[in-house]
Amino acid sequence: MKVGIDSFACDGGKAGVGAYLTQLLKRIPPSGALFEIFGWEFDRYVYNDVAPNLEFVSRCPVNGKTANSLWHLFKYEEFAKSRNYNVCFFPAAHRLAAPRRSPCPTVGTVHDMAIYWGRGKTREKLGVVPRVILPDALRRLDRVIAVSNWVKQELVELVRVKESRIEVVPNGIDLEAFQPLPKNEESVVLIQPFSFRRPYLLYVSRIEHPIKNHIRLFEAFRIFKERTRYPHRLILAGGDSQGADRVKKVANASPYRNDIFFTGHFPIRSLPKLYSGADIVVFPSLYEGFGLGVLEAMATGIPVACARAAGLPETAEHAALYFDPLDVEDMADRLVTLATNREIYRECQRHGLERVRNFSWDRCAEHTLQIIQETL
Repeated sequence: MKVGIDSFACDGGKAGVGAYLTQLLKRIPPSGALFEIFGWEFDRYVYNDVAPNLEFVSRCPVNGKTANSLWHLFKYEEFAKSRNYNVCFFPAAHRLAAPRRSPCPTVGTVHDMAIYWGRGKTREKLGVVPRVILPDALRRLDRVIAVSNWVKQELVELVRVKESRIEVVPNGIDLEAFQPLPKNEESVVLIQPFSFRRPYLLYVSRIEHPIKNHIRLFEAFRIFKERTRYPHRLILAGGDSQGADRVKKVANASPYRNDIFFTGHFPIRSLPKLYSGADIVVFPSLYEGFGLGVLEAMATGIPVACARAAGLPETAEHAALYFDPLDVEDMADRLVTLATNREIYRECQRHGLERVRNFSWDRCAEHTLQIIQETL
């Protein structure tokens, strides 16, 4: 069996989708199956460390979403045939236009359906590819992996993918990397090139408006500061995306702008230390298909204040303190509760550490590889 793994649209190993592919590649067993990665040339160096024995085939020399879509629509079929693939796996199927025809069976993972989030007028601005080509592409996949039951439901209702072709395989968590670290009395967390003054609240997410809900978080942070008079800062760890300029403009207008800190893209390897230094981790996002960051925070023993939205409650279950992401007072109440009530704080810690035991990258990889093999 020869399996082609498409690394296009996986963020060059960054963020959630990049972490997903990286963890799967680490766990490909040395069996009779031959796995091969194909994608942009710069991906060769991204995944070489985690999968040094897998051959990488560079394709589509022009970078960008449009070039990516065109290559899959018009060049993929010939390429897959020339490589003699028995099956092709698309780890970011929700971000690319799957081929019109494939010489072999196809399996794709859908991490979210965020392009359909929001009101109708929002979706109208998506353009032809998301509104027309992408749903048709997802329906053409032989098997679809959804990272949560929430995503599965959306695939059935929004895209009309047959339920019988969808399998739910939750993401995992690396408990060797993300684990509680000893607390010390140091007032500063040093993560080169950053120096974070404690105490701080933390939100790990790309800076994107409105879906990541940063602007309401700023207002909730203002209320938190005024109610408690605590010296907490708000750390926002994530690269800029759509609407980042507006988010930063609002942050700069906040009366507590000197306590709001943007890190830009933050290295995954340094995230455990960043989480561990936080007092509280907050996830106000209006939409998440899964909520990998929630697991990362819980695994490091940090209580989570979480939006009751989309797939987040499915991931966190009873281990987080929930709020309405549209209600800044409700959001602020949960932050104040975690900051002032040590009993609830410790209870969230305990439930979080218990919850993360239900997620494993080993199980995720094993189930995914099983689906790929069954698709033949």
